[in-house]
Amino acid sequence: MLQSGKGIFVTDADGHVLLDGFAGLWCVNIGYGQHSVVQAAKAQMERLPYATGYFHFASEPAVEFAAALAARAPGDLNRVFFTQGGSDAVDSAIRMIRYYFNVTGRPAKKHMIALDRGYHGSSSIGAGITGLSVFHIYFDAPSPFQHHIPAAYPYRFAGTPAELIADSVAQLHAKIDELGEANVAAFFAEPVIGSGGVIVPPDGWYAAMREACRERGVLFVADEVITGFGRTGPMFGSQYDGVEPDIMTLAKGLTAGYAPMGAVLLSERIYRAIAEESKPGAVIGHGLTYSGHPVSAAVGLEVLRLYEEGGIIANGVTSGRHLATALAPLGDHPLVGDIRTRGMLAGIEIVTDKAAKTRPDSALGVPDALARIGYRNGVIFRAFGDSMIGIAPPLVATTREVDLLVERLTRTLDEVAAMPDVAQALRTTAHV
Repeated sequence: MLQSGKGIFVTDADGHVLLDGFAGLWCVNIGYGQHSVVQAAKAQMERLPYATGYFHFASEPAVEFAAALAARAPGDLNRVFFTQGGSDAVDSAIRMIRYYFNVTGRPAKKHMIALDRGYHGSSSIGAGITGLSVFHIYFDAPSPFQHHIPAAYPYRFAGTPAELIADSVAQLHAKIDELGEANVAAFFAEPVIGSGGVIVPPDGWYAAMREACRERGVLFVADEVITGFGRTGPMFGSQYDGVEPDIMTLAKGLTAGYAPMGAVLLSERIYRAIAEESKPGAVIGHGLTYSGHPVSAAVGLEVLRLYEEGGIIANGVTSGRHLATALAPLGDHPLVGDIRTRGMLAGIEIVTDKAAKTRPDSALGVPDALARIGYRNGVIFRAFGDSMIGIAPPLVATTREVDLLVERLTRTLDEVAAMPDVAQALRTTAHV
């Protein structure tokens, strides 16, 4: 039970202070206890706590926040629809894609492609786009219109970065050919896979996949729910490879977790087609009670100010470089097979055999042990079920705090490696 937070630290009900190396759930980019954000929410609650987005109504904070996002987004992503989080942002994107192709006379374009290990929410529609089986089993997902191709996973690919990019592009083209180009609507991808294990693709991969979509008349949807707002360095992860998506989904860092909110950004071309090709007077049947909530929008505006004027994104760039340097020595740890970083985002792949890249046997309970021992050592990180560690500290973390995170993480890995069953597994593979 967490009770309070300050900076990059949280305190539980027993008074145990923990370094939050995962920013809540990838989202508390500005750290805990930013008083100006609290004041912005309070002032908006006193002035206007709610305003509907229906019947031609709006509120000033929502309009200002939409304009601010459009001004900063890559390309012509000028139109913003606010949601309550990332999952319904993906759902809204899917609904808009269907509507777009139907009103522009291409109703056969229904199929959507994403990546194995990619994550696009856990809602009834988005869970099928997600490429993780736990979100499919017993949920009747994915649907017949949702498909997956292999992720660009350098650690598990026997070849050069250029060969991996070429392979991914070929996989995408092959899937489009299999389904029929006239039937494929969109391709969804994160700039860096998050919940699938913080898998960082080679430089240029995102741009190559975007170009392949352009060639085939397939919409490119950038899921930036995790990677947006400085998490990977630039304001948006797409900008790392200079990509201009057709659609972008946002959440998490949008309000830094201080209030629920997500967003879908549409290119001007898609927005205009929906607006102009719909029948005159037609009602577009999509909306949410809390879309553009004025308090969340006011929070988002102040968070955005802190990112830029408060130097938080700039600090994240500096601390992100330091994070990569500080983690590098862990490459020699007996349990570490791979370390991958981009900005203030890192993944560590746990193995019991470095040469064979063998994941620990599930009977060893390594993920649970990592989380439990890490908590005891005063550090929170993501211990994925298939023995990967996810790290995403608040962007306000100093280099000294990054060092403290790595120190506590190293101690945790040492203690897990010393567990009798794990130590035996490491000795066994060392002798093979």
